[in-house]
Amino acid sequence: MSNNAGNTLIALIAGAAIGAGVGILFAPAKGDKTRGKIKDGYKEAKKDLDLKYQGLSEDMKTKLKSAKLDLDSTYEDLLANMSDKTEEVISFLEIKLADLKEQNAKLKK
Repeated sequence: MSNNAGNTLIALIAGAAIGAGVGILFAPAKGDKTRGKIKDGYKEAKKDLDLKYQGLSEDMKTKLKSAKLDLDSTYEDLLANMSDKTEEVISFLEIKLADLKEQNAKLKK
């Protein structure tokens, strides 16, 4: 009995779908009105898509600008850090050079 009820339900759904399709095809509206409705729907969908694209484009521009600023800041920090490290290395090498000159002077005596 449940198989029979399932078949009946499927038949009802199929009949409703077929009826809706036939109703659209034989609707009292003229073809130009139907085409106009379809065209209007297309225009609205296009407009909505354009607005979403513009919003996404603006978001991406903002994020890219922010990322560029972050990258510039990171680059400047890296340069400053490298400059500090370079000064430390130069100071260390100057101390070692002074030690070597002192040792060399002792060896010459």
